[in-house]
Amino acid sequence: MSFWQQVELAARMHGAFIWAIVIFVAAALVLNSLRPAERMRIRAALLLFALAFVGLLLVGGFAYRGISTESSLYLWFQWASLFCLWIAFINVAGVFVFEVFLSAIRLKPPRILRDLLVALAYVVLGITLLSIPHVDISGIVATSAVLTAVIGLSFQDTLGNMMGGMALQLERTIGIGDWIKIDGQEGVVREIRWRHTSIETRNWDTIVIPNSVLMKSQVTVLGRRAGAPRQHRQWVYFNVDFRYSPADVIDAVESGLRAEPIPNIASEPPPNCVFMDFKESFGSYAVRYWLTDLAVDDPTNSIVRTRIYFALRRAGIPLSIPAHAILMTEDDASRRERKKIEDTKQRVEALGRVELFNSLTEEEHGSLAARLRYAPFTRGEAMTRQGAEAHWLYLMTAGEAEVRVSTDGNLNERVAALHAGDVFGEMGMMTGEPRTATVIAVTDVECYRLDKEAFHDILQQRPEIADDISMLLANRRVELEAAREGLNEEAKRQRMRYHQNDLRRRIKNFFTL
Repeated sequence: MSFWQQVELAARMHGAFIWAIVIFVAAALVLNSLRPAERMRIRAALLLFALAFVGLLLVGGFAYRGISTESSLYLWFQWASLFCLWIAFINVAGVFVFEVFLSAIRLKPPRILRDLLVALAYVVLGITLLSIPHVDISGIVATSAVLTAVIGLSFQDTLGNMMGGMALQLERTIGIGDWIKIDGQEGVVREIRWRHTSIETRNWDTIVIPNSVLMKSQVTVLGRRAGAPRQHRQWVYFNVDFRYSPADVIDAVESGLRAEPIPNIASEPPPNCVFMDFKESFGSYAVRYWLTDLAVDDPTNSIVRTRIYFALRRAGIPLSIPAHAILMTEDDASRRERKKIEDTKQRVEALGRVELFNSLTEEEHGSLAARLRYAPFTRGEAMTRQGAEAHWLYLMTAGEAEVRVSTDGNLNERVAALHAGDVFGEMGMMTGEPRTATVIAVTDVECYRLDKEAFHDILQQRPEIADDISMLLANRRVELEAAREGLNEEAKRQRMRYHQNDLRRRIKNFFTL
C-alpha cells in the first residue's frame, strides 16, 4: 500500500481525502473574504487543519514504515489528528451555516446558541473518535462518578454562567441593542456569550458581566414598554423665584419647548413642565421629556436647558438666585437714571431703523421705545410660525434668522435671510393678518418685540398716521407684485390705490379708529 493510501486510511477517507482538502481550503478562503468579522475563527480552523494534515502524514508514515495500526503510538496520533481535522471542519461549517445560510434567509439566532451547538459538536466528536481505538465509553461513564463530581464543583461558576446565558436568550429578558442599568452603570448590550454579557457605556467603555451575576442582580431595561417604541423619560430641573406665578413659568417653558421640534425628543407625548416643590426662597420645577436615542442624553439635556433659559428670558422671568447670595451694588438715583437713558437710547435707535415709523415724532418714538419688550431666541427656535395670529412685530438687534415658506406642511423652501437691523411681522401687528412665513433662528438672536397695544395709543391720538403706514405697506406689496407679474406704470398706480385703501380700512378696523 502506498504512502498516500496509508494517509487516506488514517484519515478514514478512502480516495476522498484530497477532495476534502480542496473543498475545505476553497470554502475557508471564500468565507474569509465574505465575512471579515469571522477571519480569526477561519484562520484558527486553517491552522488546526494544517496541524491535522501534518499529524496524518506522520500517522501514514508510521504505517508505511511498518508500525502496527493497533499500536498506541499510531492510535493516539490518529485520534489527535482526526480531532483537530474535524474541529476545523466544524468551525468552518459553523461560519457557513450561521453567518451565510441563516443570514440569507433572514434568521439571526443568538450567538450563545451557536457557541453551545459548536461546543456540543466538539463533545460528540471527542466521544465518537474515542471509539476508534476501541475505548469502552460506557465503562468510562459508569466508573467516573467521582471525577464528574470533582469537575462539576470546579466548574460550577462556568456552568452557572452558561445556564444564565441560555436563560437570558430563551426568556428574551434582554437582547442585543437593549439599554440596561445595573449597579449604577448604564450601557447598551453589545454581545451575549455563553460565559458573559458585554455592555458598552456612553463613555465607550465596555463592561463584561458574568451571566450568573446578571441573573442574580436587579437589571433595569431602559425605555422598553410593551407595544411602544423605545423611549426613556428624562428630567431637567430648574428653579424660579416665588415672585413669578407657576402658571406663567409653566406656560413659557412649554411654549418654548413645543414651538419647534428638538432632535431625539419624541413628539408624543410632548415635553411638559411640572412644579415640583417649594424651597426656601424659590420654586423647584422640572421638564420631563421622552428621549428616543438613549446614547445622547447629556447633549439633549443641554438643548432643553438652553430652550428653558431663552424661553424664561423672553417671558421676563429670571432663574432664581440662592437665598444666601448677597449682591452689593451701589444703586442711587443717578445710576438708575443713567441706565434708563442708555436703554432708551438703544431702543429708540432700533425704532429709528424701522421705515414703518418714519412719520412718528421724536416724542412718539420715545413712547414706543418704553413699550418695547426684550425677546431673545436660541438657535433652532421658531420666532414666528406660518399661519399663526400674532399681533406684534420683531426688531432684530443681533444674530441671524431665515424665512421659510411651508408647502404641504413641510418647511421646504428658504426664501430670505434676516440679520441685525431687520424687521418682520409688521402686517400682523398693523392688520391682524396671519403670518405668511415661518422665521427660524439660525444663531442666538436678540430682538425687541412691539405689541399692538403699544401702538394703539399713538394711533388713537393721531389717526392720520394710518394713512402713511398704509401707503408704505401698499407700496411694498405693489413692488413685489410688479416684479412678479411685470406690471406697467398704470397698472402699478391702480394696484397702489386699491391696496392703500384696503390696508387703511383694515388698519382702522383692527385698531377701532
